[in-house]
Amino acid sequence: MYFTDRGIEELEQRRGTEEVTFEWLAEQLRTFVDLNPDFEVPVERLATWLARLEEEDDDL
Repeated sequence: MYFTDRGIEELEQRRGTEEVTFEWLAEQLRTFVDLNPDFEVPVERLATWLARLEEEDDDL
């Protein structure tokens, strides 16, 4: 188990039944980066990966 799995598991347990929009998620990511600028690159990579996820599946 990676250390990050703990945060992912907590997210799933606390908010797993909620539905959100990508617009909401994008705003939360912007707020997070504003508060934690050192994480700008990883958040950018995650956002890009999520945005292109379907395209990658098409390439398989």
